[in-house]
Amino acid sequence: MEEVIAKYQIRSGLPLEEAAKRIAEEESTGTWTHVSTTTKSIEKKYSARVVAIDREKHTAEICYPYADFDLKTGGIPQALSIIAGNLFGLGSLEGVRLLDVSFPKDFVKQFDGPNFGIDGVRKLLGTSKEKRPHVGTIIKPKIGLSPKQTAEVAFEAAIGGVDFIKDDETLVDQSFCSLEKRVNAVINRMDEVKDETGKNVLYACNVTSTDIVKTAERAMKAGANCLMVDVLTCGFGSLQILSEKFRKVPIHVHRTMHAAIDRSKDFGIDFLVLAKLIRLAGGDQVHIGSVVGKMEGDLRDVRAIEETIEHSVIKKHTGLLGSNWYGIKPVFAVCSGGLHPGLVPELVKLLGKDIVIQAGGGIHGHPFGTRAGAKAMRQSVDAVMKGISLREYARDHVELAKALEKWH
Repeated sequence: MEEVIAKYQIRSGLPLEEAAKRIAEEESTGTWTHVSTTTKSIEKKYSARVVAIDREKHTAEICYPYADFDLKTGGIPQALSIIAGNLFGLGSLEGVRLLDVSFPKDFVKQFDGPNFGIDGVRKLLGTSKEKRPHVGTIIKPKIGLSPKQTAEVAFEAAIGGVDFIKDDETLVDQSFCSLEKRVNAVINRMDEVKDETGKNVLYACNVTSTDIVKTAERAMKAGANCLMVDVLTCGFGSLQILSEKFRKVPIHVHRTMHAAIDRSKDFGIDFLVLAKLIRLAGGDQVHIGSVVGKMEGDLRDVRAIEETIEHSVIKKHTGLLGSNWYGIKPVFAVCSGGLHPGLVPELVKLLGKDIVIQAGGGIHGHPFGTRAGAKAMRQSVDAVMKGISLREYARDHVELAKALEKWH
């Protein structure tokens, strides 16, 4: 039987079984009192039920009938209204957190997933054989630069060796840096980089907006080679539409506002769940946090997220699913927040090479400027790939040496 199974951590004055039952009722056919419009037939077909209890960990698994989900038109937004809906407002629960969700094959097959995924992005950037970590950067400052200034920062980073450049989450189409002028200016400079180095560099233009299709069309017309969306402010439906309508460029997903949803360990939604939904909806790259730097997260949490979006197995309550989540491509994990060249070896050791190491201040804050900062990050990655310590590699690479001097 096809069903969706969600796992919750629950804190309540009620017995765990009773608290879980109330969630199941609220999110399917029940309400606070008996109603004459409910029939036994409806309850049998559409009621959620508690299928597992772990008193030690204070968790419960709830099974939702597949028929409760409207994938044809409701998609992820409607699915979230079931597995993460009114339950957070139940007065009988002192704390509740959605830890994980397992989807059946028919659910997953309704989605196309990423158009590029890890292998596709590597092919675009020419790292398919080398399979090193990609180096990315964010335009800094977040806002305030003109299109020409933005393009100059992007050029310096690209010529220094980064693979990927992105807008920050707050920049879309402000008066001081209009979308078309910015994209056109940056892409023209990326063409110069390719002419000089033979290297492709992706620039993710932020198209988060009320009419995301129109905004993305404007960006594409201006020459965009990658699009970015703030998924939680814009919605999973917007991400899915973006991925379905603009298949020629990768989609970079920023998770701004996520901490309002997942930071508390007693309340909200674990980012593991959101990461699965981003993969279904078509994100090619997504921020996952980092185990080092200013936004470091719990190693187990970050590794679980990375496994979910990048690797071949998806956890289920009874074990492991399929070779590649029914054909849904893996997603590039983006590590960001307080990163600099000195942290690269530890980051790669903990998370592997299929990551984007994204540094803003760790590149633009280099004593010699953005170009040198980009070189230092690439030199750090190169040292790791060659199995050479950073200190040894820095002897012949002045940019890396200066970065280590500043940040170590």
